[in-house]
Amino acid sequence: MTVKSEVLDLTSNGHRVTFHNVTDQVKQFVKDSGVQNGICVVQSPHTTCSVIFEEFTHDRDFNGDEYLLVDMSRLLDKLVPRELTENTNYKYPGPKHIDFLHSIQDNPAYKGNDGTVLNGDAHIRASMFGASETFVIRDGVLQTGTVGYIYFVDWDQNRVRTRHCNVLVEGEA
Repeated sequence: MTVKSEVLDLTSNGHRVTFHNVTDQVKQFVKDSGVQNGICVVQSPHTTCSVIFEEFTHDRDFNGDEYLLVDMSRLLDKLVPRELTENTNYKYPGPKHIDFLHSIQDNPAYKGNDGTVLNGDAHIRASMFGASETFVIRDGVLQTGTVGYIYFVDWDQNRVRTRHCNVLVEGEA
């Protein structure tokens, strides 16, 4: 049994939902792993990010985002509106959570403006889509079909930062 893992470092744009197409990187990792039959897990360790499996669409908007992903974002904006100020319908983040974040200011991921935690919408969206996808590897090939692509999505739109995407391959070499 072979088990291999790697971390993809991805940078969010910080101004809108960020969709990272990680398909080619994951396929190359599977190929390099030598696993012929097994599974590949693609996972986010972040509570405001998801991994999704969706059709690749060739058309893009002026930001470079694929139309299908733009359509998804527009629909989600109606279902789960952005939390732009502390005076919204969101209870998150509450005062105890803000105090907690202040207590860990030595962690660079949580330094900065309190407004960056006005991201209840990103947490809800990530919970709706989930943190991972699992794929079958058959005869050394990731089974994503002809048009299936893997996207790492950062739903948090409050700041630019580096995100990590975990990839794990397990199976028979």
